[in-house]
Amino acid sequence: MNYTLHQLQVFLKITQTKSITRAAEELHLTQPAISIQLRNFQNQFDIPLTEIVGRKLYITEFGKEIALASQRIIDEVNAINYRTSAFKGLVSGRLRISVVSTGKYVMPYYLSEFVNTNKGIELEMDVTNKLKVIQSLKNNEVDFALVSVLPKDLVLEHLPLLENKLFLVANRKLEYDGKDKIKDIFSKYPSIFREEGSATRVAMENFLINQNVRVGMKLQLTSNEAVKQAIIAGLGISIMPLIGLRNELENGQLKIVPISGLPITTDWQLIWLKNKPLTPVAKSFLDFINTNKDHIFEKHFSWISASPPANFH
Repeated sequence: MNYTLHQLQVFLKITQTKSITRAAEELHLTQPAISIQLRNFQNQFDIPLTEIVGRKLYITEFGKEIALASQRIIDEVNAINYRTSAFKGLVSGRLRISVVSTGKYVMPYYLSEFVNTNKGIELEMDVTNKLKVIQSLKNNEVDFALVSVLPKDLVLEHLPLLENKLFLVANRKLEYDGKDKIKDIFSKYPSIFREEGSATRVAMENFLINQNVRVGMKLQLTSNEAVKQAIIAGLGISIMPLIGLRNELENGQLKIVPISGLPITTDWQLIWLKNKPLTPVAKSFLDFINTNKDHIFEKHFSWISASPPANFH
């Protein structure tokens, strides 16, 4: 056996993405380079690591075992690098985080000081919908995830960071005198939903079901930014997290419609697998969050705890 650390890293990425193309993109290498590394790695084993069926790549059971061993080896190498840096008073290594799309308004503020203080950290932050976030956690592809609703089918540790409040949002031209019933509002204006798999969509659908409201014409969009722009343009109304609306509310492009049953309130939570051994850099980040989360909240998010100012309606 004469495999290299680079081959282990390439093979592990292939098992995670199940695609030569995606592995090449994420490792910033060419597809031929990835294929050569996979072939050279495979040549050191008598048992197939992968199979091609049709045009799809599958990881064999043996390949999955080698991938687990590869992850352990890479983690140990990272730990050695961490210990070396620790003797120099530095924290270094790779920190992998998956964040639900609205969480992009949250997570950077909990990362910036930690990453800027520790220049040896390599950060990987994937921003996607809830289904993909949970899948990456299940596949042990990340150290942490940020969600607003805890998944029920995983054994997790979790750390609440701040409240997540969802309000009914409309553009500034919507007329509302406080007397319209919920059904009247949703029958008068088209409803804008996030895509399937979004926690925001689930929250909006559950609210409407609980209120026995059937919506009229509706529009489906794949990001909160797209939803905001659609509301500003007058295409409809939506139930949205407050966290990403501050600028538009303050400059008057959007307004909150105060209706019974809202806001829906959950918590933004940092989660990780309960039995997952955390890497040294992941442990350092968790220690940093536990020590500084109140300070970060007061500095960047205290406005969320207050009732929306008058000019928000």
